[in-house]
Amino acid sequence: MAQEKIAGPENENVVLEKGDLSLTLLPHLGGKIASIRIGETELLQAPLLPYAPRTRTMAFDEADASGWDECLPSVAACDVRLVVGSSEQVPDHGDLWRVEWQSDGAGDGTLRGECFSLPLALVRDLALSETATGWNLRLKYTVTNTGTARVPWSWAAHPLFAVEPGDRIVLPDSIQSLRLEGSGGNRLGKSGDTVSWPIAKLATGGETDLRMARSIASGIGDKLFAGPLGATENWCALERPSVNLRIRFEFDPALTPYLGLWICYGGWPERPGPKQMCVALEPATAPVDSLAVTGSWSRSLAPGERSSWGVSVSIEPFET
Repeated sequence: MAQEKIAGPENENVVLEKGDLSLTLLPHLGGKIASIRIGETELLQAPLLPYAPRTRTMAFDEADASGWDECLPSVAACDVRLVVGSSEQVPDHGDLWRVEWQSDGAGDGTLRGECFSLPLALVRDLALSETATGWNLRLKYTVTNTGTARVPWSWAAHPLFAVEPGDRIVLPDSIQSLRLEGSGGNRLGKSGDTVSWPIAKLATGGETDLRMARSIASGIGDKLFAGPLGATENWCALERPSVNLRIRFEFDPALTPYLGLWICYGGWPERPGPKQMCVALEPATAPVDSLAVTGSWSRSLAPGERSSWGVSVSIEPFET
């Protein structure tokens, strides 16, 4: 693999290259995958605000809100009880996008991030390869409890892929309904509702095809979950005829049994300023954003215990 480092604004960025595809990591900004570029085509959501240092309490929309981050130990801000009479505050979108990640010594694609709200560390090993028809990105994750007591945790990938109207989300045919986490203006209903896939009813009447990307003027911002997923529901894809590419995720539902979908066509951030135009395909360990919401999906680690899982992303020419 051709690898090189280039100077970053505060530290060093890491650039991995294979053929026409280049991938840029920002270890100093949460290990963010800031760019996946094929020639002049950028596949990830561009920064809404300039890159800048983050605080432990700022909201996600106060930063650049772009690229690919890792959400651990929660997506939503919440208070998590560890022992009777004590709780810890987990910030918006978790800890890891706020902290500098360190090299784990296994190569430029392997980085380690340390949480601060809960005693957890995540190692992400990333490898890029060229295939006969395109490219493959393999990510292996390992979370470890670095503390002295049992700790709850949840993880979700947070890859914001840029889209244009007419691009299409594809899920296995067996997925026919999703759980609604939130919907801008309650257009699909309220949190916790069941939403049909792919054709969903609108709260105001009528129907919408959730597969299809809309115009940024539509102001859509919806978060949904599929799962628990069966053994054959181990993939999802984003078809982008606008740039002649198909992005396909594969994962093991036994390890990450849920899939979050963030579809945003101008509906977020709610503050004035630039808006996201993206789709996030988010393999996850839970069907909810908040670690404080517990259920059969809830996970915890004993002191020193670890858990590992993986995600594979193929990027190939789109064929109808």
